[in-house]
Amino acid sequence: MDHLQAIRIFARVVETGGFGRAALSLNMPNATVSKWIKSLEEHLGVKLLERSTRSVSVTTDGAAYYERTRHLLSELDDIEATLGRDQASPRGALRVDAGGSTASGIIIPALPAFCARYPEIQMQLSVTDRTADLIAENIDCAIRSTANDPALVTHSIGTLSWTTCASPAYLAKHGTPKHPREIVDRNMPVVGYFSASTGLTQPLQFCRGAETVTLDRPRNDVLVSESNAHLATALSGLGIVHTLDFMVRPFIKQKKLVPVLAEWRPAPIDVYIAYPPSRRYSTKVRVFVDWVTTLFASV
Repeated sequence: MDHLQAIRIFARVVETGGFGRAALSLNMPNATVSKWIKSLEEHLGVKLLERSTRSVSVTTDGAAYYERTRHLLSELDDIEATLGRDQASPRGALRVDAGGSTASGIIIPALPAFCARYPEIQMQLSVTDRTADLIAENIDCAIRSTANDPALVTHSIGTLSWTTCASPAYLAKHGTPKHPREIVDRNMPVVGYFSASTGLTQPLQFCRGAETVTLDRPRNDVLVSESNAHLATALSGLGIVHTLDFMVRPFIKQKKLVPVLAEWRPAPIDVYIAYPPSRRYSTKVRVFVDWVTTLFASV
């Protein structure tokens, strides 16, 4: 038995949900697929699939086996993709993790150009503001604002500036602060941003030259844990927001938001792309890293 071929066929049955669909995708007879699965089950000594006249379901052992082997198949595909013709034409699934604002405001608007250039790469964009475990979750690379994970390879790809702003209606009601401390002194509502994983709210930090002001406890009538929701609260007039400039720039141009404390912007944040060491030689990851680095240079 070709063990690797048997594993690939088993994975296709799980992913397609049946022998017939797997056979069609693999361009082989249904009976051949069934024979390969039976040989694999005999080799392992466990039942991987439950068969009935109408459906196929994965057993507990089968589900565990699939989860472990799909990572190995993905690793093997990445290794093979660094050799031969795939160096010129990278292909296959590319799993990328990014925060909500980065995904919707930077990556997705530019993605048609990437897809046109690399038509055989299937982009799987995981959008979340939590910090994913790239190795455990089998993610190829992630856009991050930190480079503190020693288990990953990390490269700087650019910086992003901050802007503090609010809606015209909010400012008409509460006034426009001239100094960061006025936000606390005048009890002005601020929409806070908290970490979904730790529950901690990010402090507001303002810088003007060598002077730094940090507001640890402003009035937070509303707190959110996702960047696009943070933007939506500002547009709704719920409070002042302190967020990334590229997110609010279009709405400032449309006069739906107004910048405040423009002289008090903190230093831009560094942006990195991180990936597991096993993806170091992946052609798919390499072309994406090159593309996204150029993309962030224009933000």
